[in-house]
Amino acid sequence: MTSSHSLRTFAAGLALALSTTAAFAATPTPTPFTATYQVSQGGQVIGEAVVTLKPAGNGQWVYSNQIKGTGGIAAALGANSNETTTFRWNNGAPETVSYDYKMDAGFKNKQRHTEVNWSSNQVTVDEGKGPMTYASAPGLVDRNTTSYALGLALRAGKQSVSLPVAVKRNVETQEFKVTGKDAVKVPAGSFQTERVVRSGDEKTFSAWYAPQKYPVPVKLSQSDGGNLELQLVSYKSGN
Repeated sequence: MTSSHSLRTFAAGLALALSTTAAFAATPTPTPFTATYQVSQGGQVIGEAVVTLKPAGNGQWVYSNQIKGTGGIAAALGANSNETTTFRWNNGAPETVSYDYKMDAGFKNKQRHTEVNWSSNQVTVDEGKGPMTYASAPGLVDRNTTSYALGLALRAGKQSVSLPVAVKRNVETQEFKVTGKDAVKVPAGSFQTERVVRSGDEKTFSAWYAPQKYPVPVKLSQSDGGNLELQLVSYKSGN
């Protein structure tokens, strides 16, 4: 083997190593965090939401959103909800493995369990009345992890995002787009944000992200399901 051929082989190997390293650098693993939100309805503070991300081992992660009623009728009813998702990290994005939702509001209780079998590409949803099954889709998330997946996409520089979301009876493709930049002040501080709306649903869902700072919104407004607003109070990286 000539010296020039050896140099070419070494250079090709080095280029491959660098490109592989770059690919890994472009899709870092998640960073654990705890984010606390103030929950308001009609301008009145009614509760607190705590969102956490923790490693579960075996390449999986647990993303949890717990809301506790602390004021108004929510406190009177003892209203609490808990959403927990286990997801796997696939191509730099979350992909749901299971999702559990529980809501207790005194006289009213709801629950939902969603399981994704990635071997058979089937989603099973059970709300206590018998399971429903339908086909999954690559990159599937659930309603709990939608805001996190959206924040990661914005951090990567995307201005429009299409997410396959597992709902009750099927996979629903939800489209999001950045519609502007706003200065937002919340209990956690003041931020320059990207305002995101859900296509076809602009008047009922808006979220404000500072994606290079946090993977979750600093503010979220949703009129369907009770006209709620969440504002970030604190964010802490690490377990």
